[in-house]
Amino acid sequence: MDGLLSALADSARWRLVGLLAERPRSVGVLAQLAGARQPQTTKHLQTLERAGVVVSQRTGQRRIYALQSAPLRELADALTQLADAVDSGSRETFDRHAMSLDAERLAAEKAGWADGRLFRFHRSLPAAPEAVWRHLTEPELLAGWWTPNDLRVSELVFEAHPGGRIVLEYRDAEDADNSDQVAGRGEGAVDDVRAGERLSYHLSPTLPDGSVAFTSHVELDLRPSGPQSHAGTELDVVYRITDSTVDSADFIAGIETGFGQTLDNLAAILAAGAQNTEDQTTDEQNTSDVRSTK
Repeated sequence: MDGLLSALADSARWRLVGLLAERPRSVGVLAQLAGARQPQTTKHLQTLERAGVVVSQRTGQRRIYALQSAPLRELADALTQLADAVDSGSRETFDRHAMSLDAERLAAEKAGWADGRLFRFHRSLPAAPEAVWRHLTEPELLAGWWTPNDLRVSELVFEAHPGGRIVLEYRDAEDADNSDQVAGRGEGAVDDVRAGERLSYHLSPTLPDGSVAFTSHVELDLRPSGPQSHAGTELDVVYRITDSTVDSADFIAGIETGFGQTLDNLAAILAAGAQNTEDQTTDEQNTSDVRSTK
């Protein structure tokens, strides 16, 4: 594929491919139609032939070239797969964020421009409040979900008591050696803790120069739901902004999508844990049934 792409990348060779798509032609005729010198045309055709795009045969004093359809179809299939991947949603978040960026940058005219802005989230989680609480407050569990998609936690401090320190830093998930720039960093503190019921904290993302972009005040309320045998949790989150600076527009533009993705990650992890527990219970029950029949 690399050789094919390299051969087709030259505009003069692409012109020859177009001419050969109409019908096989000789070198001399191709040179005339392309408005090029014959020696140069011959070199281009040889490059295309080495890449498998064309074949040639000598007829009398002339060499006739014909286009090969198979490699072009392979390239077309590869391009179609790429286009289908984009259409299936791989760019949806990117495009939505771009629209939000434009709107927030226009709105960010002076300090305090976004103060008081509220974002509300709700998730029905397939785990009891005690399990959800652990994922909200234990750093080793928080690290598994507390970033938007395609990012990873690179530093995390979460002290789950009033006044406890919070540090959250994250990087691109594929930045294995930490050579790329930090994608985001924030510092704050825990404000209120009611185990299994309520957690509130404030967190301030920092700008590249280390100054505060804005401060988020996050309140998470938990309540049990569902029968005891399949206990679940209703999680309500209120995300409020204060201390917004003009330079905070890019951060604020990503809150609704980014924080929503973190909660979706939490739901997915809890669902996987619930399924594993259910499978284990089923296996134990089956083992018990087998023993009882002996």
